[in-house]
Amino acid sequence: MKPIAIFRHAPGEGPGYLADVLKRRGLSHVLIRVDHGDAMPRIPGEYSGLVFMGGPMSVNDPLPWIPQALALIRAAQAAGLPVLGHCLGGQLISKALGGVVAPNPVMEIGWAPVERVPGEAASHWLGPLPERFEVFHWHGETFTVPEGAASILKSPFCRHQGFVIGRTLALQCHIEMTVTMVEAWAGSPAGQALVASPSIQTADAMREDVKAKVAALHAIADTVYARWLDPLCA
Repeated sequence: MKPIAIFRHAPGEGPGYLADVLKRRGLSHVLIRVDHGDAMPRIPGEYSGLVFMGGPMSVNDPLPWIPQALALIRAAQAAGLPVLGHCLGGQLISKALGGVVAPNPVMEIGWAPVERVPGEAASHWLGPLPERFEVFHWHGETFTVPEGAASILKSPFCRHQGFVIGRTLALQCHIEMTVTMVEAWAGSPAGQALVASPSIQTADAMREDVKAKVAALHAIADTVYARWLDPLCA
């Protein structure tokens, strides 16, 4: 099978737990370090799937690689190639497919629940997961659901936390987090500057019971990643 391309847009926002899942399944991947100036592929045909990770930039910023990423996502969607986006990656998918990315009413940062959106799409993609479960968040913008896509997740502070269209899954939240990543983000200057609010946790709050929370998150991620990967392994 061709490798899966994983696009990293910031040094601290790599594939995280997804890399562990791929390794367990014996699936190879190529890390394309956009933050290091790695070239964006023009066509998706040399990969079996595309994964776009998070990043501190906006998809509306005038960065030269963003139009290239949007074109690549559209080409993959047209070819029926599976695409997966986390946070910024989900916003890239939305914009590429005709959605709008704009500021969320509030920043959403830290551990907080998401809820299933009733429907066949959520039933398929989320399977046995409960109606409400905790994930990690770090975003100030959010996406709309493109025409033809189905919403599968929402949260109290963000109307759209996930949507699917064909074999493509876009997430606003982070299910790829590891203990190391949470510690690094919480310990960053941005994390240390956080002030608590209903939608924002402080760095200390993020670190509380972090091993147990990450273990629970990985159980959730196992279900979601399996739904995305299973057709590739069939």
